[in-house]
Amino acid sequence: MSGQTYTVGQVNHYIAGLFQEDFLLRRIRVKGEVSNLIYHKSGHIYFSLKDSSGVLGAAMWRSQRASGLTFAMREGDQVVVSGTVQVYEKGGSYKLIASQIEKEGLGDLYVRFEALKKQLSEMGMFDASYKKQIPRYATKIGIVTAPTGAAIRDIIQVSKRRYPGIEIVLYPALVQGEKAVASIVRGIQTLDAMGMDLLVVGRGGGSMEDLWAFNEESVARAIFDCRTPLISAVGHETDTTIADFVADLRAPTPSAAAELAVFDYASLQKDLRSKRERMASAMQYRLNTFRNRLADIEHRLETASPQEMIRNLRGRLDGARHRLDQAHPSRRISLMREEVLRARQRLCQDMDRRLEQKKQLLAVAVERLDGLSPVRKLASGFSYVQDKAGRRVEDAGKLKVGDFIHIYLHRGQLDAEVSGISLKKDGFKG
Repeated sequence: MSGQTYTVGQVNHYIAGLFQEDFLLRRIRVKGEVSNLIYHKSGHIYFSLKDSSGVLGAAMWRSQRASGLTFAMREGDQVVVSGTVQVYEKGGSYKLIASQIEKEGLGDLYVRFEALKKQLSEMGMFDASYKKQIPRYATKIGIVTAPTGAAIRDIIQVSKRRYPGIEIVLYPALVQGEKAVASIVRGIQTLDAMGMDLLVVGRGGGSMEDLWAFNEESVARAIFDCRTPLISAVGHETDTTIADFVADLRAPTPSAAAELAVFDYASLQKDLRSKRERMASAMQYRLNTFRNRLADIEHRLETASPQEMIRNLRGRLDGARHRLDQAHPSRRISLMREEVLRARQRLCQDMDRRLEQKKQLLAVAVERLDGLSPVRKLASGFSYVQDKAGRRVEDAGKLKVGDFIHIYLHRGQLDAEVSGISLKKDGFKG
């Protein structure tokens, strides 16, 4: 072979250039059924368009969603996508980048799904009256799923964590492809015949096509005819299949199915300890109640005995004798004398106490009166001044030079003539 050798990047770059130069690929409208739909947390939407002849990868960037997508796109929707086919040079792949998505109608798979759902519902296969009770303490569980993958790992991990002694029997079924339906049906029938406490049928998430085996009527009938209680655990929480409607209980994920199927051994132990303590407390309470009732019966028996009756009668007789003595005339006279003597004594004590109080009040009044006596004030060095009309003089400003005044002392009296007057603004201060 001869000729120039190119790198992978050069080839991909050349192909990308061809796509950009092609007018048809720059503005194209493609019709197909939505599959492998992912609403990414970044805001971008990744999906595939398919028909009977092939599959085309597609995406819509977050910036285009507000103007280019006016409905909630779902798996199975038949849509028309307008956009540009672009090459991802690093990965060597191409993808339809959508600028607008219009809904045309429901896809074939979705139409089949709704038709079968309606048919089985009308037959009563979804009716709650046919749902079997999920056992609370299952110890032997059958699993119908693929032997590899996240589903069986999650179920085993959660089950062993909740109850280490759980017995798990796996039927390795095909869960995708042409032979998956027959494999799932055989798995359900085989484990149902083995006397399991509970069955779990399911798989991990995927597109509507990946999960389609669980939308087939033969799988639905196998679940409906199963004598063992059965939990359906297909896909993720948002995935819904016909198997979910027929099963006795639907789990949103395989790990959630394990949570529903296997009891928590630690919680059971704790619950048993709590119930044992409550039972012991209740038994002790009842025992104490019976003991109290027995003591009460014994007391009543003792009260009703002849000896106790004799003691009661003797007590009543002594009481009657005492009341008879109290009611005798001589006894009543004696009691009245004692009561008169006690009353006289109380009266004398009360009079003495009141007399003493009056004496104390009189002494206080004498002290106060003595403190207000003019004579006592004069004896302390003070004097009393009157003008010639006999009026008490308190203000020197009311006298004139030459006025006659009378001055009373502790001993004696003075008659005087005012020869000078001195007034102090603030009054006299000794």
